[in-house]
Amino acid sequence: MSVPELDLTDPDVARDPVAAYQRLRERGPVARLAAPGLPAPWALTRYRECRAMLGDPRFELSPASFAMRPTDLPEDLLPYLRTMQETEGAEHLRLRRLAAPAFTARRATGLRPRVQRIVDQLLDALPEHAEGGAVDLSAHFTRPLPMEVICELVGIPEADRPRWQEYGAAVATGAGPALAAAIPGVIADARAAVAHRTAEPGGDLLSELVRIRDEDGDRLSEVELVALVWQLVLGGQTPANLIANAVGTLFEHPDALAALRTGPELLPRAVEESLRWCGPQLLAIPRFAREDVEVAGAEVRAGEMVIAVLSSANRDPRAFADPERFDIAREPTPGHLGFAHGPHFCLGASLGRVQTEVALGSLLRRYPALAPVRVPERQPDPGTWRLPELTVTL
Repeated sequence: MSVPELDLTDPDVARDPVAAYQRLRERGPVARLAAPGLPAPWALTRYRECRAMLGDPRFELSPASFAMRPTDLPEDLLPYLRTMQETEGAEHLRLRRLAAPAFTARRATGLRPRVQRIVDQLLDALPEHAEGGAVDLSAHFTRPLPMEVICELVGIPEADRPRWQEYGAAVATGAGPALAAAIPGVIADARAAVAHRTAEPGGDLLSELVRIRDEDGDRLSEVELVALVWQLVLGGQTPANLIANAVGTLFEHPDALAALRTGPELLPRAVEESLRWCGPQLLAIPRFAREDVEVAGAEVRAGEMVIAVLSSANRDPRAFADPERFDIAREPTPGHLGFAHGPHFCLGASLGRVQTEVALGSLLRRYPALAPVRVPERQPDPGTWRLPELTVTL
């Protein structure tokens, strides 16, 4: 079967990957992505095929899904790098069930007052960071917010949170020296957090996980506990890019911005539409075929890499009416893939929704004259939609 191929190193693709993936989608449901060091992985570009693959046990995550991870780390750190994301089947289900009760929709709703308190504190401080009447929302609001929230939920001591903010910034780069340099500190501080909650239990997730480890090491080992802590904390910063993207997109759609300012009841749908339209992850984490599988007429061989192009699927006209319109009143049907799908559906989805809703609503209420200093520009990146800065006047 002949399939189109997209060169991820093409500057035009990095500059506007969403448009490039959309053009690819209309050439067919299956394509190849050419990138240095990779054997042109398969790419699924349409909603139906992406959703099916993400929920199909014949495709799995593995350590090879995280190929950009540094390899020159001390041997004693390597066991802590294997997280829940890299597990499948019964092992994945066991670990997920241990953490899942802290991330239910009901628990997220109950955390809303605490999220609101953190949001209010950050908004109170914004004028202090202004220079020449302008302030970078990314640096002083959207990035610190999710880390504060997840640290409080997990049980990271307040004095240690500035370091976790630094780790989060390093991990957000995805690769390179900053990430490699951060990993020893990440693991050391995760181990320290476990030791702290072992000595001084509280009412947080980490205290509960410590209790489970102590009562039944077969359910959760020490290494798994430490890995779970750092994965949850650093994974919990995902809403940072979503919130910034949503604000930037609202600036580009003044009618939607005006409607949201006068109709806060639209906030839940605005969050869902932002996840569909400008979700941070353009590409899902790569999966590998366990066996030979036919996908939309293409023969995927065992061991080959397959990537769901989430941004393309979320704008597929076969699944969404008028998909190129940013519509904050859109009926959220069918479900977008902003949080992926299947066994690895984002554990923190409900918490991410609550944070984004509280952040957007509070920001627009507190600063009704909020306006961009310049048009927000995306970081050139074929895999992630993120704004390196979002400078505004209050």
